[in-house]
Amino acid sequence: MTDFVDGTAFNYEQGQRARKLFAAVVLAALDDAIADDKKYGNGPDQIARWARSRDGREVLSCAGIDPNERVVQGLMTFVAKGVRTSVALSREESERRNAALLAEQAEAA
Repeated sequence: MTDFVDGTAFNYEQGQRARKLFAAVVLAALDDAIADDKKYGNGPDQIARWARSRDGREVLSCAGIDPNERVVQGLMTFVAKGVRTSVALSREESERRNAALLAEQAEAA
């Protein structure tokens, strides 16, 4: 019985590691699209084309992301903002966005 539990836990961990790997591929695709947007101006179109392709849908699914049209629109919006994924995921950027949001709310009140 303990072998079964250990095997299940191992398989779960392997699955989580694989999901993280595919999530890293999605982040790399976003960074590439942002670079294309800055260089050629077609970043949102590039990420949309990738996300709608068979490979893109497969990678998104393996990363635990449902590859629907709402997700594609979100990816396009993210690329259009032009903020690199490493910056967007950092604590400093999150704090800056929250401070800006609070300033906007205080200004509106």
